[in-house]
Amino acid sequence: MKVSDILRVKGNTLYTVHPDEPLARAVEAMSEKDIGSLVVMEHGDLVGMLTFREVIQALVKNGGGVGTKLVRSAMDDAPLTCTLETDMDEVRRMMLNRHARYMPVMDKRMLMGVVSFYDVAKAVVDSQNFENKLLKAYIRDWPEQNESV
Repeated sequence: MKVSDILRVKGNTLYTVHPDEPLARAVEAMSEKDIGSLVVMEHGDLVGMLTFREVIQALVKNGGGVGTKLVRSAMDDAPLTCTLETDMDEVRRMMLNRHARYMPVMDKRMLMGVVSFYDVAKAVVDSQNFENKLLKAYIRDWPEQNESV
């Protein structure tokens, strides 16, 4: 299974923010849309990721508020990325190694979507459920298949 398979099912709704937006506005958008991350784009290029992890770290550094801080001051400016062709096992390994919960999907310099750790886990469970159904159907039909032997 590849990242493209997840995006095909998930859809490609993207939420982005500019690095010079007020952090408070970005946090508001994350809350309103009930999302855990925003892709930070500048001049059409991916320049960072803002997740609830970075927001919490900014809150702690700033005494519980974001004040007049900009997204740029809190974002991860070296986010982990993958491509549409990246295999799901590789995505899982990358996310686990970096403790990343969100990963932008890139096609060269174009942002194609974002996969979350939840998306990856759901894809694995769905795939296993499908395989289990196939195995159960095969076992159920097995005596009939072998009567002619």
